[in-house]
Amino acid sequence: MRVILGPMEGVLDHLMREILTEINQYDLCVTEFVRVVDQLLPDHVFHRLCPELAQGSQTKSGVPVHIQLLGQDPHWMAENAVRAAGLGAKGIDINFGCPAKLVNKSKGGAALLQHPELIYQVVKACRDAVPTNVPVSAKIRLGWENPEDCFEIVSAIESAGADELTVHARTKTGGYKASEIKWEYIDKIRQKTSLPLIANGEIWDHQDALACIETTGVDSLMVCRGAFNVPNLGNVVKFNHAKMPWSDVVDLLLLYSQYEMKGDKGLYYPNRVKQWFSYLRQEYPEAKQLFQEIRTFNKAAPIVEHIESYKKDRELTA
Repeated sequence: MRVILGPMEGVLDHLMREILTEINQYDLCVTEFVRVVDQLLPDHVFHRLCPELAQGSQTKSGVPVHIQLLGQDPHWMAENAVRAAGLGAKGIDINFGCPAKLVNKSKGGAALLQHPELIYQVVKACRDAVPTNVPVSAKIRLGWENPEDCFEIVSAIESAGADELTVHARTKTGGYKASEIKWEYIDKIRQKTSLPLIANGEIWDHQDALACIETTGVDSLMVCRGAFNVPNLGNVVKFNHAKMPWSDVVDLLLLYSQYEMKGDKGLYYPNRVKQWFSYLRQEYPEAKQLFQEIRTFNKAAPIVEHIESYKKDRELTA
């Protein structure tokens, strides 16, 4: 089984990739998207979203990192793909799956699912422009609202010469509702394409992983939201490990605090750590209480101090 740590805009930054790849045996991870509109972006944009470029486009634990691009202009997407590859990216991934309204409004992400011909042009332009040793992949949903549209979309991506395809098994209108997951469509896609596939959507534990593999016939899986609910999800999925105990999660929160404070001088830390708590609360009852205690703090220092104090209190009462 191959397990990929997927991208999550505004949450899964390089610091989080560092932590999660250190404690899990992920095979690959993908950056948050680089938004491409109508220009060649400067080097620092790629380095900001993917500092791993400075260490061979991999995390410190050796997991390869692919740079994700989002945009709809074939020429500028190709130009920026070439720049990313020139900076050392181990792979280029193109986002055709983001359901965010702001992104879709500007004809990015999932909005392109309504235009398979444009998807073809974007993928082909990138694949033709990037050196052959650098893989070019894409991520899609099953369609905008009709899952039957996936076959035309996949055909366009395959014809354009993509090296791999991640399929999030919901339509754009299906959002993230569990009831909307349609793994069986990935199996139908698999039977019609020679493209290597990665299955994505509703993989929360080892049993889900096995069920997804059985349903889809695909043994490369991508996890996203679940990796924040359970920080060691990669190993839970891959090796059926037990869920990380809460005390270890608290240690991770403090480690993340050190990384984030050092990296961005605490500027984004309050929002980022609160976002993480919104996921942890779904799996750890203790996270709900701790979140209530820190949620009114809008500066980094008091949040970190409170978590440190919380840890000491737990150790004293243990």
